[in-house]
Amino acid sequence: MTVTKPFLRALAGETVTPPPFWLMRQAGRYLPEYRATRAQAGSFLDLCYNPELAVEVTLQPLRRYGFDAAILFSDILVVPDGLGQQVAFKEGEGPVLAPIRSARDLDGLDISGLHDRMAPVYATVNGLSKAIPATTALIGFSGAPWTVATYMVEGGGSKDFANTKRLMWSEPETFARLMDLLVEATGQYLIRQIDNGAEAIQIFDTWAGALPETEFRKWVIEPARKLVERIHAERPGIPVIGFPRGAGILYEAYVTETKVNGVSLDTSVPLDWAAKVLQPKCTVQGNLDPILVVAGGEALDAGIDRILKALGKGPFIFNLGHGIIPPTPPENVARLAERVKAFKG
Repeated sequence: MTVTKPFLRALAGETVTPPPFWLMRQAGRYLPEYRATRAQAGSFLDLCYNPELAVEVTLQPLRRYGFDAAILFSDILVVPDGLGQQVAFKEGEGPVLAPIRSARDLDGLDISGLHDRMAPVYATVNGLSKAIPATTALIGFSGAPWTVATYMVEGGGSKDFANTKRLMWSEPETFARLMDLLVEATGQYLIRQIDNGAEAIQIFDTWAGALPETEFRKWVIEPARKLVERIHAERPGIPVIGFPRGAGILYEAYVTETKVNGVSLDTSVPLDWAAKVLQPKCTVQGNLDPILVVAGGEALDAGIDRILKALGKGPFIFNLGHGIIPPTPPENVARLAERVKAFKG
């Protein structure tokens, strides 16, 4: 049955017209129904760990826009939470974690309780697999080890990742231990999502572009390669999309060396280059600027058309170059959906 799903056909290398589409962060604060459900839940983490409400917010954008894929509603920082790190989300501040700055801090983390803590997430995946439309694919996801490590070491978001890079270069053994732990925990977490009904996986490496080439290969490409290899070996047939945001020309090495089935492009990736260099190697996904969906009007139409024209002749999934943002008018998302669905190649 799954081979009839346009999203999975595109990830298998088919050119599908019109292309399947979904949007990163398609469930979120731009929707009034999401804000109402979020208020019911209490904290953001409570929403992530409440299967009934997490299923509901995942379904909300499908009802409005008919996306070809649903992505599990959760957060990349549930993995550090499951490892025993203190994680909280503060209004107006974002994620706040008890920082890992030394080998002693790292000693306090433990993988043994991960699946107990993640049980509600697995229940959400299972519930979604039964609730989504028959032609809609279900995406499971995680953060990539490098990006998750930055939050764990910095204690939250960062502009320069100074603490993470300092640990990486001054205590390489400690940093390697942290990354090994994250590769193992993430691999187990993704396999469990697949076992509960996820039909594809996306790995978000939001801060991949913060690393110079040597470290990019070691801490972005190599962990992703291990995760893709594990999924393909243990759960054959499940496609993996990588998103090394900000990778620039290293996108090519990432695709070639990790063996991802699809790659999500950030807004800076030139379309002609992606069509010529990346699309022959794997399915490409992206890469409309989220601010264009806020702006709307003719600028939005032109941006959509430019991407469809450049990438619509090969294996392609329409998406944004990063997540949809809270000020986005829902009617502009509807305009996007109508335009992509009307594309005839």
